[in-house]
Amino acid sequence: MEKGADPWMYLHTDGCYYYMVTCGNRLDLHRSKVMTGAAKAPKKTVWLPPQEGPGCCELWAPEIHFIGEKWYIYFTASDGSGDAGRKIYVLENDNDDPTQGEWTEKGPIPTALPGLDGTVLQHDGKLYFMYAGYGHFPDYGSAIYAVAMVNPWTVAGPEVLLTKPEYDWEKQGGMAINEGPCFLIRNGKVFMIYSASTTWSDDYSLGMLTAAADSDLLDPSSWVKSDHPVFVKCVENGVFAPGHNSFTLSPDRTEDWIVYHAIPTSEGGAANRQPRIQRFGWTEQGEPDFGKPVSTDTDVPVPSGE
Repeated sequence: MEKGADPWMYLHTDGCYYYMVTCGNRLDLHRSKVMTGAAKAPKKTVWLPPQEGPGCCELWAPEIHFIGEKWYIYFTASDGSGDAGRKIYVLENDNDDPTQGEWTEKGPIPTALPGLDGTVLQHDGKLYFMYAGYGHFPDYGSAIYAVAMVNPWTVAGPEVLLTKPEYDWEKQGGMAINEGPCFLIRNGKVFMIYSASTTWSDDYSLGMLTAAADSDLLDPSSWVKSDHPVFVKCVENGVFAPGHNSFTLSPDRTEDWIVYHAIPTSEGGAANRQPRIQRFGWTEQGEPDFGKPVSTDTDVPVPSGE
């Protein structure tokens, strides 16, 4: 896509890819049989916000999930007051096809802090909610918190801090930021991939936390944080500020793909973020290997099975 941020792509059991990007004033849902056609696939506006009040403005980072035989969309919205009025809202739809049926609002997640980039991890029969919380922190702008869920719109128990900006590569662009958590579960491990620094900075990048799959994911000590980014800008390929990603599989489910946004020129600004897809592999140690962001001028094989 020429423009679009925070891309989320989900391959369902019906063989379709469901795809969303930040639109700002609405939520659009694309439905496609192929990854490479998702951006141009038929789309439906599934949600329009109220004209004023809570949830009226700045609809960002939508994600669609399938939980307990129903569809849920998580998205950030504010009341127009900026960070202080920012919350993560939940929509529900029980139709087999999420582009049909009715989406009903279940309300905002009652997080301890204003925040954005809410996501849900389904693992080992449990639900976890993760988000980037904003507060009056002296040395950083946002950090990633986790809390247990009793259902897809209700959290319970204390929130725990899993990662905050600590390294220089997490503090580029004028703010120290950890945001956009998403997950890979493989090789007996849970990998949290998150975005660091400001999204408009050339040095926006991806970081990684790793936990054993059978550990307590709400215990911060279960997670080991990488001291270096795992996906960064590539000047020679003309790719800057790669981040805020999701993960999906090829149509035959044999390949792993990362779906992310990037900026095609240095200091190009957040308004010029573009969604991209790229295949990735795994190291001998069983960790994801994202390689370098590929130039949009480079031909690459289509996803297997497409």
